[in-house]
Order: sequence, then C-alpha cells, then structure tokens
Amino acid sequence: MSRLLPLRFCAALLCAVPAVSVVSVSAAQAQLQITGFHQAVAENAARDDVLAEFYRERGFDGIWTGSDPEVINRRNALLFALSEAHAHGLPAGRYDVEGLIERLHAAKSTLAQGGMEVELSRAFLDYARDVNTGILAPRQVVSAIKREVPLIDKRELLEGFLAARSPQGYLRGLAPQSPEYTRLMRRQLELRAQIETGGWGPTVTGGALRPGDTGDRVVTLRNRLMAMGYLGRSVTQTYDAEITAAVERLQAAHGITVDGVASGATLEAINTPASERLQSVLVAMERERWMNIDRGDRHIWVNLTDFHASIVDFDRVTFTTRSVIGATTGNRETPEFSDIMSHMVINPSWYVPRSIIVGTYSGRVPAGFQAIGSSGPVNVSNVIVNGQVRYGLRQLPGPRNALGSVKFMFPNQYNIYLHDTPAQDLFAREVRAFSHGCIRLDDPHDFAYELLSAQESDPEGFFNSILNTRAERRVNLEEPVPVHLVYRTAFTSVTGELQFRNDIYGRDARIWAALAAAGVEIGGVQG
Repeated sequence: MSRLLPLRFCAALLCAVPAVSVVSVSAAQAQLQITGFHQAVAENAARDDVLAEFYRERGFDGIWTGSDPEVINRRNALLFALSEAHAHGLPAGRYDVEGLIERLHAAKSTLAQGGMEVELSRAFLDYARDVNTGILAPRQVVSAIKREVPLIDKRELLEGFLAARSPQGYLRGLAPQSPEYTRLMRRQLELRAQIETGGWGPTVTGGALRPGDTGDRVVTLRNRLMAMGYLGRSVTQTYDAEITAAVERLQAAHGITVDGVASGATLEAINTPASERLQSVLVAMERERWMNIDRGDRHIWVNLTDFHASIVDFDRVTFTTRSVIGATTGNRETPEFSDIMSHMVINPSWYVPRSIIVGTYSGRVPAGFQAIGSSGPVNVSNVIVNGQVRYGLRQLPGPRNALGSVKFMFPNQYNIYLHDTPAQDLFAREVRAFSHGCIRLDDPHDFAYELLSAQESDPEGFFNSILNTRAERRVNLEEPVPVHLVYRTAFTSVTGELQFRNDIYGRDARIWAALAAAGVEIGGVQG
C-alpha cells in the first residue's frame, strides 16, 4: 500500500521544494547551464509528440522550474493535487508525489532539472486525464459500455493550466462538477473513515429477524444499523418500532421491497461489508468521470440496476417509472450509452429483429403480423426460404403489439429504445431483467405526457387524440432530450444519502477488478 502524505507534512514539503534557477556565474557559464537545461528538456520530451511540440514552441523554457512566484505557485498546486488524489478514488501510487518531491530536492544539475521539468509535465497530464475522464478505458473492461469518453486534448490541458488565473482552481475544476460526483466523493471519504475505525462491526448470523424478536442477534442487528447510519443511538434488545423503521430505511436505500423484516435480501444487504460498499462508490466515481459531459438541463436517466427510468430537470427528478431491462442471458444485456431522443411513435408497428424471427418464430408469420418485402407486404406464411431469412416481419399496431401503444426513439446503432409493453405483470417483480435489450416502461403514457408538456398546452389530450385513431404516427420533440443509459450500483439521492443496487450484469465487479489492478486501494478493516 502506498503511503499517503499527511496534509501538514505535505504542505511543509511543498514549501521546501527548491526553486530551480541559474546561479550567479559568468555569462558564458550561465549560457552553458541554460543550454544544458534546454537540451535535457528537449531530450526528455521527445518521447511524447505533444510535449515535444509544446516545449519546442516555448524554446524549451520550463513551466515548473524557476524562482518566479507564479512558477512556484504552479508547481506547489500540482504537488498538492497529486497528494490529494486518493480523495478522488484515484491510485495515489501512480503519481508518486513523495518520489517527485525527493527527486526535485536531489536535482542539482541542469540536466537533472530539465529531466524533472518534463517529469512534472507528465505527472500533470496523467493526473489531469485521470481526474477528468477516468483511469480506465471502459470498453476495454466491459464491451457493453458503448460510451464515448470525452478526453481533453493534452495540449489544451497544458495551455489551459498556464492561462488559468488560479492553478489550484484549474486543477479542482478538472474533476467532474456534477452534484452527484461531489456527493459520492464526500460519501467515499466517510466510508474510508468508517473502515479505518473497524467497519460496521459483527455481522448478523442466522435466519430472519422480525418485529417482536429479542436477544443477542437483535442487539447485533441494532448495532450494525447504528453503525450504518440507519438507526440513532439505542440500547434496546427488542426488535421494536425504531429498529423496524431503520430496516425499512435500509430496504428503501437498497431497492428492496419495504416490509421491515430482516430476512433474505435484507440480511444480505445488512451484512455486506463496508469495504464492498466503498468499492461500489469508487466504481461510481470512475463512471461519473467517464460521463464528465453536459447531460442537459432536462434529460432522461435510465439506471439499469435500479430498474427505473426518470426525467430529470436541473438535477431534480420530475418523473419516474419502473422499467424492465435486458435479460442476463442470451446476449440480451442492455448496453450503456448516451444519445438524443428526437421523437415518439404512437401506435407503433414492431419490426421484428432477425434473431427473434429465427429463434422465437422460426420464420412463421403469426396472426397480427405481416411479412415485408422490398416493395411492401407480401403474402407468405414463412419468411425463411431455403434456410435464409428472405423477408422482414412486422407486427401491426394493436393491444398485443410487443411495443404496446408508444415507443420513444433516440436512433442508435444498437437498436435500443424505450417503449410500452403488454406484459404488465413483470413490473410487479423486484428484479426486472426480461427484455431483448430495449427498455420497457410501466407508465409510458404518463412518460409521454411529461415529455409533451414542453410543447403542448394539453399534452394528455393531444396524446390520446392520436392514440384513439389506432393509426401509427410519429410525433417529433420540438426540443430533443438527451438520454443516458447508465449502470450504477451506488448512487445518491439529491440530499446525499447513499443508495445501493445489485450488480445484475456483473459489470461493476469487472470495473473494480480493473481499478484495483491499476492501484486503487480500499485499506483498513474489511467489516
């Protein structure tokens, strides 16, 4: 485990870092020293085209070395940011701030000083990229994450930092400025402190506990709920109303059916170590860095692990509905990406994917479906001819249509969208992973009304006037809405309370393994 610098110790070291300058010697000797420094900068920067060009345009002058107060402030701001990398859940050992400071102190020759100049620039670029857009390439870890990470050009980073009035402010501003990132950052620091002092204590052994129960196991449950923050100070040995309310709060925060009974999934959530919860938060912070973008003042947020789709206005959820996501088997997991919803289709037809034509219908044309050729409908009973799918298959609008009465379109190469469904019984389940990849909505009409409210004085009347025609019709959104399909096993409410969900696709486990391999650490007791 890499040793973190205590703040006071770190600050003292930063102030002690020597300013690199040319000593008072003859003009010829000074020129040789300057030339030696420039040569060292040129040689050390040559391995990186961006750094090589950056320094060449500056005549190989340094930006970190020298006695100018502005340079000293810039250097110390970087070293302090590196020493605080752990607060962002980044691998502190990657930046080796203690080693940097030691090498700065030891750099007496101009050649060594030129080498340190470039080393500091590399450290800055590494940190800036990491804190701004994450340390992992998401698709390399989980292929179902189709998200484009908004990398900032390295030259832009260097020039932006040099132009900034406040180096400290610029470095702070590189991290995501979303309220969610701020809340997650605060909670991960609290979890780290909790883990360092022993975690949440002994786990609750044995079977279910219910209101009215008494004894040692209830005391263990009570103590753990207090440590987790769901119960205030209590000395009760009985599963009373306060413990019942605390269990209900925990259940709500973990997406578990709220009944106040500590059994099954509830006991599993209670006994999950604080270290595992911290892992989920650290993964969520990395995911926030991957999405360091303008998400739109109004946007649609679909958290796959939470089985809900929401409309968000200025960080406030204004509408939410239960959802069904892609199944965990048969290559049907819903991918993660962002796009723009441009329209909805009321009374939609369903154009059956080739995989379903073959796997589910074996090429048959069931009642309520049409075979579709290049010129329109064709009168055949099977769209597979000589083992080949020769025609498309379309289900006509109607009450049994797989898309229900409306679909919400954000055209994308993955053929994923949000839609209604006639299979309403699935929404009563706690875990809702049954689709072929698209997102099914429990309240699609209300979802449509909310979207149309931005452009229609009577959105419900407008929607139903089209629905009642039973004819397929496209309705454009006058202001397209960003859609974000995300996967968060840890997230916060707007008031900052942590929420946890199960890693249904196993994606966060893979991301955590990659983060740990990159040097991200938990530390402390694992309870």
